[in-house]
Amino acid sequence: MTWEPARLDDQRHLTEGDPGGMLLAVAASAAHVRTGYRIAVESRVDRLASQGRPRAIVVAGMGGSGIPGDILTAVVGNGAPLPVVSLRSYQLPGWVGATDLVVVVSSSGEAEETVSVAMQAVRRGCSLLGVGAPGSQLEAIATQASAVYVPVPVSGQSRANIWLLTIPLIVAAAALRLVPADADLYERVASSLEDMAHRCRPSSESFINPGKSLAMDLADNLPMIWGSSPAAGVAAYRLASQLNTNAKYPAIHGELPEVCHNQVVAFDGPLAERDIFADAPGPAIRLVVLRDVEEHPQVTRRREAAVRLARDRDVAVSELAAEGEHPLERIATLVGLGDYASTYLALGYGIDPTPVSAIAELKARISQ
Repeated sequence: MTWEPARLDDQRHLTEGDPGGMLLAVAASAAHVRTGYRIAVESRVDRLASQGRPRAIVVAGMGGSGIPGDILTAVVGNGAPLPVVSLRSYQLPGWVGATDLVVVVSSSGEAEETVSVAMQAVRRGCSLLGVGAPGSQLEAIATQASAVYVPVPVSGQSRANIWLLTIPLIVAAAALRLVPADADLYERVASSLEDMAHRCRPSSESFINPGKSLAMDLADNLPMIWGSSPAAGVAAYRLASQLNTNAKYPAIHGELPEVCHNQVVAFDGPLAERDIFADAPGPAIRLVVLRDVEEHPQVTRRREAAVRLARDRDVAVSELAAEGEHPLERIATLVGLGDYASTYLALGYGIDPTPVSAIAELKARISQ
């Protein structure tokens, strides 16, 4: 597979090369925010508040359904009066008990790891909130336990439903008074995603389209994606995951300041500089820095120094800045851009972004 940037402005290729409609799914993000909020309200997520504030919140999910827990953790932030923990496992930690809230998220409602956690939560007497497909195994567990369940109208791959799955968690956190979030916030997030969809639309040419431009930066490089805050760190992980699943492309992610204690050393390694005179130049590191307006002052110093260090060693750098006041808004702007870039990268290589055949084959082998 070879990278052909001309494909990004070939409207016929963008349509025929994306039969699963991943570009359309990304463009639906704003509608997903509004729908997720409406269904969360209709499902009376605010009933959780009547049970009192839990001792801790554990959010279980896998793959694209696991990222909503990371977003919730970042949005609630370090000022939360209780711990919020993301879980990607079959097993609840031993300390989780009846005074805790377990949130289970699964786009299909059938992910075996998440279903296992939901059943354990019920047996331990935990409060339970479920988010996923209607008529699923997860909904049946929640209904039997008289728990709150948000049946969201998911379709396609779970990674394409991130906002349908995330917004009910933020509504729940607001009901528990862990984060300020009213109807106006969700509309602002939806509007920012609509603006991103307009700027990254397929008919917008590469030189003015930020999604296509980022894809061109990443092509034939090894992306090393750093976030400068917990919110930007979640977006960095999301971008790496989307590059994996949409473009079938490797990527490294991390968060400042931790990356300054390990990943930065790669600037002195064999992939730090591309040999342009080689017959077949191999991939080189492309540092992608996702910047947040809420950075610790020392993180800002480290970020600036690390970027200078990279450029001194001829490591290519892309810097992207989050926009918005609320952390949910800022995460959305970075996630929206990354979702488009990963899809365009796939299409530039002539790869259908929707299928994940390796995951399907792995599941089949496990089930044998």
